[in-house]
Amino acid sequence: MSVRMQGRIAGFIYLGLVLTGIVTLAYAPGKLVVDGDPAATAAAMAENMDLFRAANIAALAMCAFFLALPFALARFLSSYGKTAARLMILFVAVSIPVTLLAIVQHFALAGLAADGGLTASETANRLAAYDKWMDMASIFWGLWLAPLGWLILKSGAIPRVLGVLLLLGCVGYLANYFGPVLYAGYDDLPFRSYISKPGSIGEIGTCLWLCVMGARASN
Repeated sequence: MSVRMQGRIAGFIYLGLVLTGIVTLAYAPGKLVVDGDPAATAAAMAENMDLFRAANIAALAMCAFFLALPFALARFLSSYGKTAARLMILFVAVSIPVTLLAIVQHFALAGLAADGGLTASETANRLAAYDKWMDMASIFWGLWLAPLGWLILKSGAIPRVLGVLLLLGCVGYLANYFGPVLYAGYDDLPFRSYISKPGSIGEIGTCLWLCVMGARASN
């Protein structure tokens, strides 16, 4: 199989990750979670069970796509750095069980909502646990971008500017996790809402480039 086709396969896996991630991490929470109001959240979950179930299925699919992605990328990138490729796979593999521990909380909420036994206190407790595990998983969502960005820079398999953006994305993920721990006023800093933007652009750009153009051999 050509390097270009290997890149396109990785790109479509990445696209699956992006789309299921949008549903899991953005669209569904926007419809189901009312910030600071667990009672309203419980009501929204009970009233939108089809969406809630679909979001939980999307979350599992997201994990499957994410686990497959570094292996697909390593097929054409590992020759430029086997250690970096292994680290990329390792960081993703570690993130999966942590993410699943978060997803379990949503499955529990869905079960309670379906049975009519979802209370505000249970909702608050489960969502707090969900956020805790997702925050922990975000460390590895950031870490895997470092070896990926480095491999892109070294190989030139896709535009190197995307590798730079992915490296900045790693910094953004780690800053957003450790920043509030190290500095109480971190969330009020002016750059807080922008620090994750380079990584988002880098990931979506990498996904789309691979889907359309595939990867290229070393130049």
